Amino acid sequence: MKIPDIPPTALARALPKSLRSSAEIAVDHIQHGTFQRSMSLLVAATSIVTGAEVAYEHYKGSYSNPVMYSPVILSGVLTSAGLCGFFSRRLATTFLRYTSFITLIDGVIGFGFHIRGIARKPGGWRLPLTNIVMGPPLFAPLLFSTSAYLGVIASYLQREEDHGIRSRTVDVSLSFRSSSFGDDIRIGRFQKHLCVVCAIGTFAVGAESWYSHYKNNFKYRVQWSPVLLVPVMIFAALSSISSKRLANTLLPAASSLLMLNGAVGTYYHARGIVRRSGGMKKPLYNILYGPPIFAPMLMAACGMLGMLAYLMRRER
Repeated sequence: MKIPDIPPTALARALPKSLRSSAEIAVDHIQHGTFQRSMSLLVAATSIVTGAEVAYEHYKGSYSNPVMYSPVILSGVLTSAGLCGFFSRRLATTFLRYTSFITLIDGVIGFGFHIRGIARKPGGWRLPLTNIVMGPPLFAPLLFSTSAYLGVIASYLQREEDHGIRSRTVDVSLSFRSSSFGDDIRIGRFQKHLCVVCAIGTFAVGAESWYSHYKNNFKYRVQWSPVLLVPVMIFAALSSISSKRLANTLLPAASSLLMLNGAVGTYYHARGIVRRSGGMKKPLYNILYGPPIFAPMLMAACGMLGMLAYLMRRER
């Protein structure tokens, strides 16, 4: 049975009449890279979530190392930069861009500290399974950098008000010179690049999900769902690099499943917190020591990256 190839424009036209016009406009903006303000707001929102997650994870460690304050502070700065990028074209290409790059570097540094933290536990890397499960979450600093990555992307995009003749002129003018990282983003042609980032992020989220659920021995069957979906998403993202058909079929299907799984996971984590002793009468304690409330949202974020890649045009 041949799977139908459904490009984003065809999918928008297939929606009910009441939604069709808005969907077609949104797809057109995304495919021509004119959604800087929308992406800036997304950066601000995701930075709040990831910053909150890091804040209470480091609180558990009593902020024993001063560097543990850096992602918390930077998440607040990045939220401000995202809001500034929404209102100002100039600040989007300066404040938002530089803050995003600094936050990316901080995530890489944090990854190094978490590797060191695992190495310093009894047995170190000679007992990898035990120390990865019980030590600092290995890939969490890289996942923290997701908002920063979106901020870098936003800083190169065109504004919504540029859509139309101006954005088409930019598209044509760039076709006469060799492409660069920023140029491809500016005109909405970075599908393959986004697929690579999506695959890396999904692997990191999958690893975090596996050893987080391993701690309670996969008590509920639903805890297997993110672990099982991760290889599907990684295959879809990497296969889409070489196959446009898979980018228009398997990629959006896998991305939708990941976003749905993230929403379901958030519900179960919230329920897990409420069911702890004291429930919401002791919110701070139960949020800190219950299931990580924002963790499933990272799974949904990887699905969102995959869906965004589906909506993009391919590189020149």
